[in-house]
Amino acid sequence: MSGYMLNDEGKLFVQTAREFAEKELKPRVAEFDRSGEFPVDLYKRAADLGLSTVELSESFGGPGLDYITIAAMYEEIGRIDSGFGVSMAASFLAYKPIVLGGTPEQNELYASAIMEGKFAAFALTEPNAGSDTSAVATTAVKQGSDYVLNGSKCFITNGGVSDLYTVFASTDPDKKLRGLSCFIVEKGAKGLSVGKEENKMGIRLSNTTDVVFNDVRIPKDNLVGREGGGFKLAMRTLDLARCAIAPFAVGIARRALEEATQYAKNRKQFGNPVSALQAIQFMLADMAIRTETARQMAIHALTLVQNGLPYGMEGAIAKCYSSDIAVQNALDAIQIMGGYGYSRDMPVEKLLRDAKIFQIFEGTNQIQRAVIASHVLR
Repeated sequence: MSGYMLNDEGKLFVQTAREFAEKELKPRVAEFDRSGEFPVDLYKRAADLGLSTVELSESFGGPGLDYITIAAMYEEIGRIDSGFGVSMAASFLAYKPIVLGGTPEQNELYASAIMEGKFAAFALTEPNAGSDTSAVATTAVKQGSDYVLNGSKCFITNGGVSDLYTVFASTDPDKKLRGLSCFIVEKGAKGLSVGKEENKMGIRLSNTTDVVFNDVRIPKDNLVGREGGGFKLAMRTLDLARCAIAPFAVGIARRALEEATQYAKNRKQFGNPVSALQAIQFMLADMAIRTETARQMAIHALTLVQNGLPYGMEGAIAKCYSSDIAVQNALDAIQIMGGYGYSRDMPVEKLLRDAKIFQIFEGTNQIQRAVIASHVLR
């Protein structure tokens, strides 16, 4: 819990997360990383421990934790397996637009599902609509008291295991971004299907699939907010998500530092531990500097969120910096460990594979730099 100021309740939640990650998740990570299998029993166990409800308010049965405690918990999970943590957090990503613009009944629907250990998915990305949200081609056409959805989404976390989908579709394609709307689609809806599952380089303990909508008819009450309000809901959600995923990247960076340090202290060359070499010491020092800086940037951004202050630039910095240094720390750990670091028998090569996606999803780091620059130039 280094770097976090937590109360006694927060410390207990973080301790629970650490013990689960170390004792139950860690022994099976390599197995699931090789197979790509979704570890249903481990997710159920996390739900039983209350780890999958951490972002729910007390009014919906959750613990009502502050964002800093949640960040500390996510770092503990990310330290062992960030893919597992991403699938946990993705349900809250899908829930955020409902919190921001949904009705009490819609909020109850999502909160109840999360309390039961079910999954939700945030469905925005499409084959031709990644960074460019205006290119969303999925449509929602009003027919009587229903909407009919057609289109497909890709790279959807929890896409194949979710009970609820938060779907962004165009209700007026001519208006581009101003025609984007947000809808709830429930599992089992006629015409809803799961497409191919991605065989990913990293975060292999998360489920990532295409989701296809073929004349999916949903009631008008499944519209979240107003028609044309989807873009604003999506952007507000992603702004917050950037703050929330930074601790997972910090967890990767921290694990890389821990593994490299342990190896350097035990590995002997020329009669001494390689940790006696100043070149190695300086690499470890830089890894520690980067890790703590990223952690504090995430804490700062989330403190702004917690206090209702603007956090757009700070969230972008936290996401961008933490993901960049997670990749760098993983690379440095491999370098310090030499051939052993490059081997799949050691965990650090997996850290690099997992870290890379954090530079891509929730807005690429190139997009984050554009966001940061717009704030600087404003």
